[in-house]
Amino acid sequence: MDDSSIVRDSRFREVSEGRLDSKRRIGLGKIKHPAAYYRVYENEAGQIILDPQVVLPAAEAWLYSQKAALASVRRGLKQAAEGKARKLPSLAKHAGDRLE
Repeated sequence: MDDSSIVRDSRFREVSEGRLDSKRRIGLGKIKHPAAYYRVYENEAGQIILDPQVVLPAAEAWLYSQKAALASVRRGLKQAAEGKARKLPSLAKHAGDRLE
């Protein structure tokens, strides 16, 4: 595996030291950017890299596999940030309508 795809910043600093407990866990200490989920990498020298990950619900994952839909969402977010969004009329009066 090419480590350039994992290591995004080579300026590491020591943040803590610790020992494995009886369940082979180690505390991270006070890290600056904690995450809830990590991908763990180990090299032949025994060095370990924890790469923070984001987990998203399966029901939302489809968006990232559909380039056109993702582009549309990003375009809409950009337009909203630029103040180009407009309020549409309420469709509440049609809530009870039957679909044919």
